[in-house]
Amino acid sequence: MFTGIVEEIGTVEEVKRGSHSAELKIRASTVLEDIHVGDSIAVNGVCLTVTSFGGNVFSADVMHETLNRSSLAGMTRGSHVNLERAMAADGRFGGHIVAGHVDGTGKIIDIRRDDTAVWFTVQTSPEVMRYIVEKGSITIDGISLTVAAVGKTDFSVSTIPHTLAVTTLGEKKTGDTVNLENDIVGKYVEKFVLERYSSQPAFSSGITRDFLNKYGF
Repeated sequence: MFTGIVEEIGTVEEVKRGSHSAELKIRASTVLEDIHVGDSIAVNGVCLTVTSFGGNVFSADVMHETLNRSSLAGMTRGSHVNLERAMAADGRFGGHIVAGHVDGTGKIIDIRRDDTAVWFTVQTSPEVMRYIVEKGSITIDGISLTVAAVGKTDFSVSTIPHTLAVTTLGEKKTGDTVNLENDIVGKYVEKFVLERYSSQPAFSSGITRDFLNKYGF
């Protein structure tokens, strides 16, 4: 589990592509301080498993499903990525619950400055939009952010200078693709509610027009 608080920006050193998979070699420093083979590291919000490391570089395999669902398919040598280690049990919960399981991608359709803040508007699919609520949480390329506005096909976040300085958001341009992960709490609530009421007989309150007329409504 992650929190969406990016620890550092890494650089892709090498991409080895297979027919339906890839291996990434990423140069980093902070996330390598206590690294072990098998550890989980969020790379632009995608949970990847460390397969080897050494010389300030770690390697991770990217499977077919991950390439289909995320922007990692477009990584090339020199690409910058946001990195976060899995949360330690004794750590601070600075963002929100982030699983590292990307729900889909979005396209940045507008970037505008508002005094010291910068607003990003991201367009995405209905499947992702259904779980996005104003003042709720969203993960963009592994960054925990608060939703500032919601439209029919897009949403906006307002970022502070610190976030732009320590993540790859400061490098983004209109038209860029980003990874998106919804707040998992909303998905669980929906599933529990649907399952509960789909298995129950149709609910009837007993309130009819005749009942309302009888009691003066």
